[in-house]
Amino acid sequence: MPKKTAGRAKRAEHGEKMIELRVRFWTDDMAPKPRVVPKNAWTSGVVRLHSNRAHAIKPARPIPFNSLMELGSAIEKALVANGIVLHLNRKMRKYCASAR
Repeated sequence: MPKKTAGRAKRAEHGEKMIELRVRFWTDDMAPKPRVVPKNAWTSGVVRLHSNRAHAIKPARPIPFNSLMELGSAIEKALVANGIVLHLNRKMRKYCASAR
């Protein structure tokens, strides 16, 4: 656990320990309504964070993306909008400089 966050830790029930993000791809206009083409979708859609009491995450508006290139940006916007801080794991530390 990072030293700076150890003092702010609190109890969380099973199922609320992880932060969950959902990516949804549009499937409209691929087949006549009300049908769908199984396992097919457009490269655009929305990203949204699930509400989570343990992390004080409340439902917010979904963040749209128009291509797979924008997906990472939409995920980042969702995390920043909710004040979520990601910490580098051991594998990532060898690629990233220290922020100190």
